[in-house]
Amino acid sequence: MSISSSLNAGVAGLQTNSQRLASISDNIANSSTFGYKRVETDFESMVLSSGGGSYAAGGVRANTQRLIDERGTLISTSNSTDLAVRGGGMLPVAQAAQVQTAGTDAPMFLTTTGSFRTDAEGYLTSQSGLVLMGWPAANDGTIPPYPRDTADGLEPVRINTGQLAGNPTTQMALGINLPATATEADSAGLVEQISVEYFDNLGTSQSVNITFTPSVPALPTDPATNTWTMQMFDSTDPATVIGEYTLSFTDARVGGGSLASVTPVGASAPYDNATGLLTINVAAGPIEIDIGALGDTEGLSQLSYNFAPISVTKDGSAIGNFVGVDVDANGYVRASFDTGEIRTIYQILLINVPNPNGLQAFDSQTYLPSRQSGTFFLWDAGDGPTGDIVSFAREESTTDVAAELTDMIKTQRAYSSNAKVIQTVALSFALSTVLPVEISL
Repeated sequence: MSISSSLNAGVAGLQTNSQRLASISDNIANSSTFGYKRVETDFESMVLSSGGGSYAAGGVRANTQRLIDERGTLISTSNSTDLAVRGGGMLPVAQAAQVQTAGTDAPMFLTTTGSFRTDAEGYLTSQSGLVLMGWPAANDGTIPPYPRDTADGLEPVRINTGQLAGNPTTQMALGINLPATATEADSAGLVEQISVEYFDNLGTSQSVNITFTPSVPALPTDPATNTWTMQMFDSTDPATVIGEYTLSFTDARVGGGSLASVTPVGASAPYDNATGLLTINVAAGPIEIDIGALGDTEGLSQLSYNFAPISVTKDGSAIGNFVGVDVDANGYVRASFDTGEIRTIYQILLINVPNPNGLQAFDSQTYLPSRQSGTFFLWDAGDGPTGDIVSFAREESTTDVAAELTDMIKTQRAYSSNAKVIQTVALSFALSTVLPVEISL
């Protein structure tokens, strides 16, 4: 009967509107939850039969979907490891309880934001028990190649807050002016010298001592030689020459005062004319020194000015104490030390799936790939379809409270109307049961 189908349609209307009311209440309850993705409930009509002058009400059913691909507004915080994704992609995380039992084999979950701080064991963990995951860096700060279609290379990010770090010196650059008058006939031939500090493999301060000896003309009438002898010594063995070179400078109109030639003396390492590099071997190992390419205005020069170390630089650092950690836009986790040393220790990847709304949702705004979402891929932040990682930031909920309250009013009206349909059908059945019935034998 049509009246029976009306009752069924009213019941279906109550069920679907109560389901929409549940999703609305969930959205409003999580309007202040960082990283929350709102739930949307849509209705679909059901048709049982129509035609032939009769109609049966099929009712309605609800379809609920979490809109994971929507992005909330980013807000600033004061913690360097408060992270949010600006654009596509999601952060890999693990459950802290599973990290305690499975260690580096803890399964990967996905999230779009998190407030991470080091726990008692050094893991970057959120208050909801999520541990940030990434690729560990090698000792030199580079990231080894890992597979990008699996989470096997990911490990929980663990910070050693009591770490000491030093960095040995491997490169130097000498920007020094030698006085042109020292190579003239009436010069006293004074030896110029400079000491450049370097750090050995244990972080100990050592030095490379460098002397510049001018070549003075033999006769007073001879022109300036524009030639110097450069010798280098290691402070660990100051009596041994570790590099000796004959330096010749040009006095041409173009490029005057720049290097014209560099000639190794004895067993000294060769000089590269194009790059201006030469290599010396100190007790801690080889150090590459940049004295400037031939004709270059940077590096060593000879001008009519005093002996002047204009720019002398080196890499490396002494032993320093850990002071903090930060994450840059490309996902590199860098530890900072009080000596100014910055060391890359992890790289945070961004996970992308073809259909984010098909991810399986779990507590604490975490998700897992599913058959509906498609297979995942690990991207460098800012590469491919992914955005970048923003530190000192959190992502707000995608709930629009005003829109949810409006939907709640409409849903309440629809729920009441369906209840009215059921009441009307019930009254119709009651009326039928009290009508007089004639019984004939």
